[in-house]
Amino acid sequence: MAILVTGSTGMIGSKVVRHLAEQGAQVHTLVRDVKKAAFPPGVKVVQGDMTDVDSMRSALKGIDTLFLLNAVVPDELTQALVTLDLAREAGIQRLVYFSVYYSALFTDVPHFTGKHAVERVIDDKGIAATVLRPAYFFQNDARLKEAIFDNGVYPMPIGDIGLAMVDARDIAEIAANELLRRERASGPLPTNIIGIVGPNVLTGGAAAGIWADALAREVRYAGNDLDAFEQTFKKFSPGWMARDMRIMMRSFQRYGMLPGENTMSILESLLNRPMRSYAVFARETADEWRRAVRS
Repeated sequence: MAILVTGSTGMIGSKVVRHLAEQGAQVHTLVRDVKKAAFPPGVKVVQGDMTDVDSMRSALKGIDTLFLLNAVVPDELTQALVTLDLAREAGIQRLVYFSVYYSALFTDVPHFTGKHAVERVIDDKGIAATVLRPAYFFQNDARLKEAIFDNGVYPMPIGDIGLAMVDARDIAEIAANELLRRERASGPLPTNIIGIVGPNVLTGGAAAGIWADALAREVRYAGNDLDAFEQTFKKFSPGWMARDMRIMMRSFQRYGMLPGENTMSILESLLNRPMRSYAVFARETADEWRRAVRS
């Protein structure tokens, strides 16, 4: 029995692969460039691309369980639906799909709506799956060294309602546990949905305050200016992605990303431990930034 992990070289997928390998699972990883793949011993690397039907048919042979994770790209929905259809054709009846929190609410955010459409197909076709709906990752903010560490500004315009941000390490562990649960079951399990959020609801000002504590100096919140955010984002990303992120931030400002009543107790039972906090993540990241400067 084997598990195929798509998105295996990314922030979440690479961590999922490591968890699965540590648990002795037979893991296959889908990669575009085999030469750039670096995984734990025993992991089988499979070359393929979700836009290449023949390569995906080959990658799905001998697979019992699929972890379907798509990058945010213009043809994300096509990639996901074609792969899902090929998996059904191959007789795969165990699936963990990586969606997003509030996928049905943020209808004008392109990559949210794409994931919601995949969820609808899973539901309409009666596919046995775990649907993971993670909130905004802590680790997105680890990329903000220049703004936070160098300039003392928390730049993400997440607004004043609050996001229950979550650590990518917790997401990956829950995903791996679900893959193993489905892989090791005697037959297909009922579909379930897991919203994955962190233990604290953070506004932009609160996030800035946590960074100030972690760095022991002033960090201010840049505010809710979406025009400025989009123009900055376009300096290092395509225009379509900058717009997608702008619309997402607008939705954060309107609705936040808030946990359900029993969400935290459910997640802690899945992990058998508390969820990681943003404050701990910020201290860890601040220490890494300091070490990088000293070296």
